[in-house]
Amino acid sequence: MSIEINNHVTVLEIDGNALLHNLNYFKQKLHPKTKILAVVKAFGYGSDGVQIGKFLENKVDYFAVAYANEGIALREADIKTPILVLHPQTPNLQSIIDYKLEPNLYNFKILTAFIKLANEISLKKYPVHIKFNTGLNRLGFCDKDIPEIISILKETTPLKVQSLFSHLAASEDLEEQGFTSNQINNFTNIAAQFKKHLGHEPILHLLNTSGVVNYTKAQFDMVRVGIGLYGFGNDDKETAQLKNTHNLTSIISQIHLIEVGETVGYNRAFTAKKITKTATIPVGHADGLSRKLGNKKGYLRINNQKAAIIGNVCMDMIMVDITEIDCKEGDEVIIFNTQEMIQNISNTSETIPYETLTAISQRVKKILKE
Repeated sequence: MSIEINNHVTVLEIDGNALLHNLNYFKQKLHPKTKILAVVKAFGYGSDGVQIGKFLENKVDYFAVAYANEGIALREADIKTPILVLHPQTPNLQSIIDYKLEPNLYNFKILTAFIKLANEISLKKYPVHIKFNTGLNRLGFCDKDIPEIISILKETTPLKVQSLFSHLAASEDLEEQGFTSNQINNFTNIAAQFKKHLGHEPILHLLNTSGVVNYTKAQFDMVRVGIGLYGFGNDDKETAQLKNTHNLTSIISQIHLIEVGETVGYNRAFTAKKITKTATIPVGHADGLSRKLGNKKGYLRINNQKAAIIGNVCMDMIMVDITEIDCKEGDEVIIFNTQEMIQNISNTSETIPYETLTAISQRVKKILKE
């Protein structure tokens, strides 16, 4: 008999009801026939891509992952929903086919490599996605590549272009409306040219979370919702309409009484100027907490009170000031359970919620609660 053992008492609880609320919030902004692609890359933005996938399987039209192994994990969990692999690499193309994943073919190298493999194993109308670069300058073909792409596709039968898509560079920034509108126009023109020669109507998709909020008229056939699913919009007003999905908790491992003049932690970064009571919490920078949160810059909550992090953040632990907090060893510690706390950690760490969430270590146990 095998027993699952997780010695790490720090746990991330994923709120399924919040996830569903956020999905429905974006759905109500869309036309009834507009498809929704849920982005579950990076372990579901630091949570658990498989648990998120199983929960959303019958509620969305597509999933997107960054790399093949993320899609394979979903398939091995018996998730049948179509999965777009956003950044496939040539060594992984056979695995993509084996697990019925759908690759984004973003340049001629990956396009020709996939066609070569498809011909060798006699594929028939295998779904692929073609990405165009309209201004982000990260991945994607240029509009001038269209004639050559069409010429290549006409000479091969194993593939079916399932979708055409692009990615907005600054959809959250209303000062960049001109640039974004230009991207939308460019994509519209590219799609029109491509479809004229393709012979069928591929799915068109351009908008990310902020795009759905600010440029709903450009929703085309499908939208991609990532950070919005997990509780963050492109501004405070939108975020307030969403619910937090990530709740990170731990416990107090040990309590110390620090005498005046004694120090706490590596490099003796904290020196007690008065008798100070501290709690040691089993979570550190190996779990995703930035070292910038140390030395009273960051805080967590114990029994509904703020406890400042003192000294340097260690790899596996932090120490917090509980002098004014009535608590004991074994009590629950809330590292974050609101958008406000996540945003505060992000601001203090000089980053954004995307990084705060995706930094959560895979050694932290993840539990999705409906």
